[in-house]
Parts: sequence; structure tokens; C-alpha cells
Amino acid sequence: MTERLSNETRKTLLAPLKETGWDMVDDRDAIRKTFKFGDFADAFGWMTRAAFWAEKWNHHPEWDNTYNTVNVVLTTHDVDGLSTLDVKLARKMDSLAG
Repeated sequence: MTERLSNETRKTLLAPLKETGWDMVDDRDAIRKTFKFGDFADAFGWMTRAAFWAEKWNHHPEWDNTYNTVNVVLTTHDVDGLSTLDVKLARKMDSLAG
């Protein structure tokens, strides 16, 4: 079963994500990042690749896309906050974005 990140684990796992542009959401236990791409096709292609991983891991992002920009929020609804699933998907999204 997935568990909410402990304070200790949170510090260890979230610090590297902050270095790649992920920030905490002010009013909830979630992280967010804006990804920018060359054009709409690049953004949509990235979303498609990320969607395969999200589906495989049964952990789905909150996201929206406008032209070449994708805004992503990650949180684990089952635990009402951040879990290792969010960290795992954030890392995968970063690697897919290159």
C-alpha cells in the first residue's frame, strides 16, 4: 500500500526535484512543474509518452496543455498528499523531457 511521505523521507526525495524545477503547491501537499517544448506536437508527444508510464504505474497526473506548455501537478489522492509514486513519476517526466 502507498503511504504519504514522512518528513524525513520528504526532505531526501524532494530536494533533487526542486533542483530540476519542481515546486511545492502552496495550498496542498503536492508538487508542480511547468514544461515548455518547441511546439504543440512536441508537448503533446511528451504527454503521450508520460501517459504510458502513468498508466503503467496506475498513478495519474493533474495536467493541462496550452500550445507548447504543459503544467503538471502531482499528488497521491489515496493518501491525501505526496508519496513515492509522485517522486517516481516526476523523475520519469523529467527524463522524458530530456
